[in-house]
Amino acid sequence: MSPSEARLVRNTALTVAALVLLRLVGAAWTPLTFDEAYYWIWSKHLAFGYYDHPPGVALVIRLGTTIAGDTEFGVRLVSILLALPMSFAVYRTAEILFGGQRVAATATILLNVTLMAAVGTMIVTPDSPLLVASSFVLFFLAKVLESGRGAWWLAVGAAAGAALASKYTAMFFGPAILIWLISSPKLRTWLVSPWLYLGGLVALIVFSPVILWNADHGWVSFIKQLGRSEVVQFKPGFIGELIPTQIAFATPLVFILGAMGLYALARREGGALAARALINAMFWTITLYFLWHSLHARVEANWFAPVYPAFAIAAAVAANLTRWEPRPQRVVNFCLRWASPVGILMFAALIVQADTGVLTGFRRDATVRSVGVGWQTLAAEIEAVRTRVGASCVLAPDYGTASWLTFYLPKDTCVIQPTQRIRWVNMGQPDPAKLSGKLLWVDEVRASIQPYVAETFAKVERVGEFKRMRGPLVIETYALDLLDGRKRPVLDNSPPPESQ
Repeated sequence: MSPSEARLVRNTALTVAALVLLRLVGAAWTPLTFDEAYYWIWSKHLAFGYYDHPPGVALVIRLGTTIAGDTEFGVRLVSILLALPMSFAVYRTAEILFGGQRVAATATILLNVTLMAAVGTMIVTPDSPLLVASSFVLFFLAKVLESGRGAWWLAVGAAAGAALASKYTAMFFGPAILIWLISSPKLRTWLVSPWLYLGGLVALIVFSPVILWNADHGWVSFIKQLGRSEVVQFKPGFIGELIPTQIAFATPLVFILGAMGLYALARREGGALAARALINAMFWTITLYFLWHSLHARVEANWFAPVYPAFAIAAAVAANLTRWEPRPQRVVNFCLRWASPVGILMFAALIVQADTGVLTGFRRDATVRSVGVGWQTLAAEIEAVRTRVGASCVLAPDYGTASWLTFYLPKDTCVIQPTQRIRWVNMGQPDPAKLSGKLLWVDEVRASIQPYVAETFAKVERVGEFKRMRGPLVIETYALDLLDGRKRPVLDNSPPPESQ
């Protein structure tokens, strides 16, 4: 390696480390989202599966809290640090496929400055371990191409299994790999090689505990997630949401470079056929499905996480390997120069806005309900009322409120969502003694009593109302009702809709 190449590698590593450090600072400052609090509860009750997702995210959080405790920083620590192996995998993939340190460095940095990678590793969801596993699926496929050694298919299988154990979206890797092999004549021999199928067996073995958990629970998680593909009614308006959100999550300048890179690869520029085909297959197989999905249902921005390693490499191809006419070349140069500063600025602005609301003059925005700003103060007020009225347990109507309460109330406080019990099936049944006394119902202020409350308790007494605040903005107003006089069991153990 020449001195200039060594310097490029060192500068790339330092840049990635600085971006990771920035996310760690944001993680310590930003309250948990309700989904993060929910997954944190999973991490306290590890299992091979959960109602919503496979167990990958719970394992990541468990590792982080083991190191740094049950804090926002601890919940997010390992997820953020996973950006380091992710960056290694993307660097090596780009280097193998397109032969150059500069392409590899560009792809690595561009991926890390996207909001998908920055926010997607700081806010811990199943997409965080999925993004990392996806990078290694791509890397190990590149090693298959580079080396011609069948043993690398075992590594592909292990990475694909880890991706499936993170989120079911990884099932698209199978068709993507098949498309890649078919589209590249020199790779078709793998279709009759036992190594390919041994790799598939490894993926199945890694994923098999999730299958067994579903078998023991009426296949509920599979039915819930795979049921999203059912077309009930076409609503093409959702596609109008999809494109702007992806521009934002990629950051506009990286999005432009990525789109130009995909165009260049389609024109057969920048790399051998097998390399181009791999990037195209890994990107378009998932993207085309979600474009179809958006014609009848909403596609959340984070669902595209597994295509981002390939997208970042395509962006690097546009920036370094493609010959452009003068005008598009100026666009490429501008995007490459400003992509990192713009991405970092967008990330910092998002964190400041989510935590303070100052950038919109303290008005409401898309983050205000999902990020738990104000919950620490609110939880202290709720705990004071619970102690005063002698409630033995706190009840909440939804998993988000129950999860926030569990995280921010004092440790070992009894908190239960009495409905949708399938969400808590791994946590065991609550202590009956905790449900035998007076209970405190915490819910947003509503015009009428929730049907569950009216049908379950004879006595409902309002004992407090408190506001969740972000600066001067009232996010929500919560009512606290003291419940007594049971008319039926507190826990509603009705089967989930998926089982009916």
